[in-house]
Amino acid sequence: MAKVRSQYVCQNCGSAFPQWLGQCPGCKQWNTLAEEVRDRVEEKRGTPASVKGRTARPVAIGDIPAQEGPRIPLSDGELARVLGGGLVPGSITLIGGEPGIGKSTLLLQTALRDPQLRTLYISGEESEHQVRMRAERLGVARNEPHVTGGRSFGDGSPARRSSLAAGHADSCYVLTETNTQNIFRHIEALKPGLVVIDSVQTLHTAALDASPGSVGQVRECTAEIMRFAKTADVPFVLIGHITKDGYIAGPKVLEHMVDCVLQFEGDRDHAYRLLRPLKNRFGSTNELGIYEMHGTGLAAVEDTGRLLLGEREDSPSGVAVCATLEGQRPLLVEVQALVSSAVYGTPQRSATGFDLRRLNMLLAVLEKRCGFRLGQKDVFLNLAGGLRVEEPAIDLAVACAVLSSNVDIPIPMDTVFCGEVGLTGEVRPVARTEQRIAEARKLGFRRMLIAQGGKGAVSAEGITVVPVSRMSEVPALLFG
Repeated sequence: MAKVRSQYVCQNCGSAFPQWLGQCPGCKQWNTLAEEVRDRVEEKRGTPASVKGRTARPVAIGDIPAQEGPRIPLSDGELARVLGGGLVPGSITLIGGEPGIGKSTLLLQTALRDPQLRTLYISGEESEHQVRMRAERLGVARNEPHVTGGRSFGDGSPARRSSLAAGHADSCYVLTETNTQNIFRHIEALKPGLVVIDSVQTLHTAALDASPGSVGQVRECTAEIMRFAKTADVPFVLIGHITKDGYIAGPKVLEHMVDCVLQFEGDRDHAYRLLRPLKNRFGSTNELGIYEMHGTGLAAVEDTGRLLLGEREDSPSGVAVCATLEGQRPLLVEVQALVSSAVYGTPQRSATGFDLRRLNMLLAVLEKRCGFRLGQKDVFLNLAGGLRVEEPAIDLAVACAVLSSNVDIPIPMDTVFCGEVGLTGEVRPVARTEQRIAEARKLGFRRMLIAQGGKGAVSAEGITVVPVSRMSEVPALLFG
């Protein structure tokens, strides 16, 4: 008989132990160990056919042939840029986000709008008809998606078709299956160029007796997908649930196993969505994709500057504009500050979209180096548009917005800021100043305050560049 063993796996961190313990030694959480039965029979592990028959052997690094495989292009320019230029064959991408934020919509419309890319959309949460209804709402499907419902593809011949809205649906196939072994067989029969799994928490493998969504099942299913993807050169995109704390559900090792981790952010009460990479083995993690939710799906936002600034008809106090960068894209973000007398004994400090500890540091610099008494004032800071900026180039704009609200004098609407503030009160230069100046000039700004000695400190046509070296010089330049 096949030998069966059981182990106790922590549902919080994924650590495994041979016996039950009240407290997990790995994450120090209580009562998180659950028993999982693991079968050692190799046939039940479901090794894909494309992997069988291949044995690994040591190869000298100089004997490995160079392989510069081209990326798979996507019609969605925002998604392609966040991924680093497109999908890499054999890569695994994990997308996380709150329920209803638009993860499934983003990937389904990507599959439907790329007719040159045969896509297999595997749904473990929705039925075939629910996926079809979503495709109709997106308005990008002409033919009925090739629904399999767990049946074999055979030679991949098209299923029945019906007339829908204009678009492309003859290259998108839908499969409602959660068993990884069956999924691999369908992939080998269809040979798609992209596989989307919605979601990874619904998958299960015969190698484990645990329920779908448990730490063991998520880890083992992802490991099988990783082995299949690397050998078959098929890119996978996995949708993952998140916890109430905003982290991707499942063991932390899940994020280490995949190649790219994308976070889909936004408020469901607002139309804008942000796609931010948390990990990318094939590109930068500083990129940012911005979408706007419509009734027909997600639309990429091209003019991000005017979107984040909005219609600025008046100039109230406490408002400053910063020229920041997200990857290769320059963004102009509106910083809003409110300074008022503390009603209670302890002054309040609150920041939305900005690091609160850095705000406290800037307030201390303004009080120590510039002589502004802010110790008994409530300070509230907000970045318009729902963005979160961590680049130090926003320091100068934050400090100026606080000063403007404190003295209740508005900053001129045609002024933009860019610079890092140090503990001694100096304004330090930041990278790629020329690109920030060009973006500010394009949006109609006439004056820009930057750090002394920064590149691009020469005034360009249509905009005046004002270099400053210390924060003590700024109030005279702004308020006279």
